[in-house]
Amino acid sequence: MLGWEDLPNFPPRFNVAPTQPVPIARLVNGKRRFALVRWGLIPAWVKDPREFALLINARAEGIAEKPSFRAAMQRRRCLLPVDGFYEWQKTPKSKRPFYVHPRAGGPMALAGLWETWSDKDGGEIDTMAIVTCAANKYLSPIHDRMPVIVAEKDFDAWLDADKTDVKTALALLKPAPEDLLEAHEISTRVNSVKNDGPELIEPIEQDAKRTSS
Repeated sequence: MLGWEDLPNFPPRFNVAPTQPVPIARLVNGKRRFALVRWGLIPAWVKDPREFALLINARAEGIAEKPSFRAAMQRRRCLLPVDGFYEWQKTPKSKRPFYVHPRAGGPMALAGLWETWSDKDGGEIDTMAIVTCAANKYLSPIHDRMPVIVAEKDFDAWLDADKTDVKTALALLKPAPEDLLEAHEISTRVNSVKNDGPELIEPIEQDAKRTSS
């Protein structure tokens, strides 16, 4: 789907948590390349990451003006390939987890921003944040936000900062079409990063049957 130059051997993950490595596609010398980066963006101007709040998401609203994201929005845009993502619906007593994925199956690409942070000794770390927008009507009963999903026809426009200015790129940061996604409730086992397997994305009814058999 991404047409990158690499053949990555990154294992399937079902419960990726902030600060863990995630695969992204970014442009390097005009080519789409695979990279593993840390989820949780650190702007280049940060002096001590231990004193800086982890930037997991970047809200699309005002993203081009915010100091933490302004430079990355101009020059360092990326795509995060996923089969789906999790959202939690707030209830009076708890939060209900849902798995959200394309109705037609297959992968999709989330909009992201990446940065390289350097310490005083010259060590470097690449980090990223997922761009979010207001949820579409389908997802809004579950959560008021959703990651921006970039259509395959817009991959080049989002990635190529030399050819696509910020104003044009901002126009891509919009809710997904209403018929693109579907969601089903899943087990609360997803709430623990210790759990990471395909059973996490099973509908809660199937999961209950599997665990009782």
